[in-house]
Amino acid sequence: MKTKNIFKYLMLLFLALQLNSCVSTEAEQKFDETPTERLNSQKKELNDLLLSSAEGWKAVYYTDDTQLGGFTHLFKFLPNGKVDMASDFDADTDIHNSQYEIQLGSTVSVVFTTKNKIHLLSDSNNSPIAAGKGFLGDFQFLYYGQENGDIVFRTNRTVKEVRFVKATAQDWTDLKKNTVSNANMTGDINSPLFRIMEITDGSTVKKYDFNYNAVTRFGSAAPLETGNLETLKVAVAYTPAGLTVKPAVVVGNQSLKDFIYEPTDKSFVATGTGGAKVAIKFTNAPPILTDDYKLFLEGGPQITIGYIAANLATAATNSAYAKSILDKVNATLAANQKIARVQIAFNDPLNGNYIAYTFNGGKAAIYHFFTTSEDAVNKTIILTDDGWSANAATRAFLKILDDEIVNPKGLYLKKESFTIFYSNVIYTYASAATPFRLTNYRF
Repeated sequence: MKTKNIFKYLMLLFLALQLNSCVSTEAEQKFDETPTERLNSQKKELNDLLLSSAEGWKAVYYTDDTQLGGFTHLFKFLPNGKVDMASDFDADTDIHNSQYEIQLGSTVSVVFTTKNKIHLLSDSNNSPIAAGKGFLGDFQFLYYGQENGDIVFRTNRTVKEVRFVKATAQDWTDLKKNTVSNANMTGDINSPLFRIMEITDGSTVKKYDFNYNAVTRFGSAAPLETGNLETLKVAVAYTPAGLTVKPAVVVGNQSLKDFIYEPTDKSFVATGTGGAKVAIKFTNAPPILTDDYKLFLEGGPQITIGYIAANLATAATNSAYAKSILDKVNATLAANQKIARVQIAFNDPLNGNYIAYTFNGGKAAIYHFFTTSEDAVNKTIILTDDGWSANAATRAFLKILDDEIVNPKGLYLKKESFTIFYSNVIYTYASAATPFRLTNYRF
């Protein structure tokens, strides 16, 4: 072999040995630490990280985004195992102090060891879904490293990813605004009973019946148009300006998730480009109108429906507004007297149509007679005054209740698919003018 070739092979052999030496050294250095030493090193790394953010950390914690919304938590980790914490779980957004530990197990984790806002999500006594499960929350978070400045954790029980992002002073100041957004989305007793979701791509509009559970912060949207089979489910988290949903609503090739509250019409709107938009709106009109009212019109069969307080006062389909009206009427009566029934008879062969207000405690019943007509476009039945059994002074205390039932815009009557205590068919009627809805048996 020529000397020149021998030299080349020797050089290649030398380089190979050098490379092997480097790799071996790095590998040796990597495994110089024992598993315990590596965990202790990670423990220090995590603790230093938690203390490193001047304004602390923010986490929007979705415990299970298939059935529960997100809850914003703010953490300011302090020396000596202390932590300041605030959340928008409820109306209390004040800062509370408690303790935390960095614990070693199969991995490193941060554990909130004394009670604070984070523990409200794991309280088994407060379970909006399965009994004893709370909000499926955790207070131990396993450390999985860093990504783009975030601290990446997984929950100990359910292995759900939770990210801590650096908080700002504004985050702490604005947290209270989340509760305002919550109130705007939840509504109050004067808010319309129904919600719709409208999705537009700039040319066509799709409408959905939007049902929202304010406790779980979870909504579902059922399509209203024939041919649209898409049902949407969204987990809601509140923001100072409105709310965000998970997953995002897909409109064409855009994903819209951040909704801004519009105080003029009390809607929440997510806006994209090219006319793409998603809106969540309140409405007094049921998203799905039925012809159930037609059975009760003049010339129909004799039918009586009635609200019986003893059995139906706690029905979920009674609106808060209706219950407040009943409470106000009862407050005008003697201590031993209350409304027992609000019974409405249609097409009675002897007395025609009438509302019978009956009472406990020996108070005499009061009758209001009426005629019926329909609003065929809006699918309501309208009850029109046709005289009373009592004079104006005697019946005056009933006015706020009676005005709801005989309001000139009419009632939406609906045959329900459930029963309460007995096998009687349930009907509800809802005012077309206010959020008044009452639950009735059919007799």
